[in-house]
Amino acid sequence: MSVKNKKILLIIGGGISAYKSLDLIRLLKKNNNEVKTILTKGGKEFVTALSVTTLTNSKTFEEIFDKNSEAEIDHISLSRWADLIISMPTTANFMSKLCIGKAEDLATTVILASNKDIILVPAMNVRMWIHKATQKNVRILKDFGYIFIGPEKGEMACGEYGDGKMSSPRQIYAYLDNYFRKRNLIKKKNIKALVTAGPTREYLDPVRFISNESSGKQGYEIALALNRLGIKTTLITGPSNLIYQNDIMVKKVVTADEMFNAVKKTLPVDIAVCTAAVSDFKPINKDKNKLKKELNNFKSINLEVNKDILEYLGKNNKHRPKLVIGFSAETEHVNKNSIFKMRKKNCDLIIANDISKKNFGFNSDYNEVSIINNEGIIKKIKKNKKSFIANKIAEIILDKLSVNDRNFN
Repeated sequence: MSVKNKKILLIIGGGISAYKSLDLIRLLKKNNNEVKTILTKGGKEFVTALSVTTLTNSKTFEEIFDKNSEAEIDHISLSRWADLIISMPTTANFMSKLCIGKAEDLATTVILASNKDIILVPAMNVRMWIHKATQKNVRILKDFGYIFIGPEKGEMACGEYGDGKMSSPRQIYAYLDNYFRKRNLIKKKNIKALVTAGPTREYLDPVRFISNESSGKQGYEIALALNRLGIKTTLITGPSNLIYQNDIMVKKVVTADEMFNAVKKTLPVDIAVCTAAVSDFKPINKDKNKLKKELNNFKSINLEVNKDILEYLGKNNKHRPKLVIGFSAETEHVNKNSIFKMRKKNCDLIIANDISKKNFGFNSDYNEVSIINNEGIIKKIKKNKKSFIANKIAEIILDKLSVNDRNFN
């Protein structure tokens, strides 16, 4: 069992399903987990602080300003203490608050200040759940990185039937067991990754260069997603306007040669994700001075092929990462060309996107991709925020690590 000796912060929300939180506490405590709770104003209408405290054998937190404990700054200390935060039941109202970043009570403030994964367990009437406003909020929260368990289809307290029934404590516990099993693997194996991102610049002279429109956003989001999983991740990025978080290792480069050398120095790693739009060609000669158009210097430019970083990683006999993932930006025959690229460069997965479409991809916060494996099986992720795409890719990587555990010895 993977859910042992963990620290779980449980936020009990204001819905009739709140009573089921007591059963989840019992399951967690039975397996030697430490549980702390925040009982919201609405939650107190359904369960008492006394019953929660009795089961957790720990103080039940209720108010954001508590003179008996605020010296510890509860909304920070609780988040930093926990391995994971769970909100159950998560109401439609609570989700709407999280969407706009409200911090009006202890529960919302802890979540906004959190540096841990947050699991939401929705429960509400079927009409509330399928309402366009609620579904919009779900999409926003998933993009933010929140994890959802449920809801299930079933009969509700109001007597109606449909989607909106809260997942059972045993279903939640089973999810937690799988969640921690995968992350225990990462911790145990000390898994490392490198991610390449952004464009490269190949200079003709001191001011002119060959490049492309890549912003580096997708690669950066993937690096963040892997880092959140506990994978020690190095981001190697070409020129970009992005602002990078301090908790991720970033190596900044300019040219394809610089990126290639940075990749070589970062090896060995277990995972390589090559999202960078590396220039295929570079000028054979770079002029030290600015070229003058009056001298007809641009009638022809002699180019040579850059080193192929993805192929180098995929075919590296000495330091090949156990999982090599490439990106394939195409304008036609997207899947066919991507499969050819994957096999030619010996990748384990290729992530294809159609850059002929202008409403996502390069220089956009959105993307739409197809994830293709060696068997040619395609999983499509429809247009969504690049952060959402990154979280999905990170989960696929996590699943492959879990399945191939024997390869990570």
